[in-house]
Amino acid sequence: MKRHAAWIAAAAIAMAGCATTYSPDISIDYDHTANLASYRTFGFTNQLGTDRAGYTTLVTKYFKDAVSREMEKRGYEYDEKDPDLLVNFYTNVREVNDFQRTPTMGYSYFNYRYGLYGTWPLYETAYPVTYKVGTVNVDIVDGEKMQLVWQGVAEGRITQEDLKNQQQGIDAAVGEIFQRFSGTAAPEKVAS
Repeated sequence: MKRHAAWIAAAAIAMAGCATTYSPDISIDYDHTANLASYRTFGFTNQLGTDRAGYTTLVTKYFKDAVSREMEKRGYEYDEKDPDLLVNFYTNVREVNDFQRTPTMGYSYFNYRYGLYGTWPLYETAYPVTYKVGTVNVDIVDGEKMQLVWQGVAEGRITQEDLKNQQQGIDAAVGEIFQRFSGTAAPEKVAS
């Protein structure tokens, strides 16, 4: 009976380890003197951090679409010519080498004898794993002062599904970042 309980405990621990989700870690920082509600329009910087070799990448297009959607949800209007806020974004992907630990049930030659010769019921087995970690920065800059007023950073493990569906991954990361964005555009003043 004790051996059966130990096996159940080992299986429960192993399943809990497999149930891990890879949601990103989000951090924000902002200029505490800036009033984000005083701005009404947004645009993008001339040289975006995701563009390479002088042309616009698909990743840049996905970011522009996701950021525009989030800014417009908050009442900001897109203005290509003279925006109050400029948005830029950067990405970085790096490989991480780590060890995955898995609990296993101990067994030895002496298991047929109970008592002093039995093995300890749970051991950890460690094996090397390599995975990708992505970082996304979204910078929002005062267009007149050219000063950063808000920054959001998402960092998390990239799955094979994320690599196959980059647009979905970018939409999700930008959405997570903007959940922590506290600004809403000031309502337009109506002339009397």
